[in-house]
Amino acid sequence: MSASDPVSRGETETAEDFYRSVLRRLFLVMTALALVLTPAVWIRYRAEQAFGFLFGSAVAIANFYWLRRTVEALGHAFEATGRKPSSARVITRALLRYALIALAAYVILKRSPASLYGLIAGLSLPVAAILIEAVYETCRALRAEL
Repeated sequence: MSASDPVSRGETETAEDFYRSVLRRLFLVMTALALVLTPAVWIRYRAEQAFGFLFGSAVAIANFYWLRRTVEALGHAFEATGRKPSSARVITRALLRYALIALAAYVILKRSPASLYGLIAGLSLPVAAILIEAVYETCRALRAEL
């Protein structure tokens, strides 16, 4: 294990603490990107795309939050009972998340077809946040090795 592995970083930071801090940073970065980029989209394009972007960002952040809660609940359920949680419940939650995204796309498309581009960009917000987190963790690991 290297110094960048959460388990080998010592007793001060456990793997669970590491992952919790990563998730917290991801939510903060997604929120910051949504707040900073919405006015930029408004200025560069127009209000319709900005509305679509903001709506897509909100759906993406909510979806990420629900996904995290589902994974945590699965982990706790498995830990407590030692049995695999119900597949039907997991699938139902996943389908509800994707139904929300489809509903958001439908509403946006009906309101203004041009704002669909903003919605898709907003839904991509977690990708940008994960890339920023990867750069952050890479820099952090490189600093630790120097």
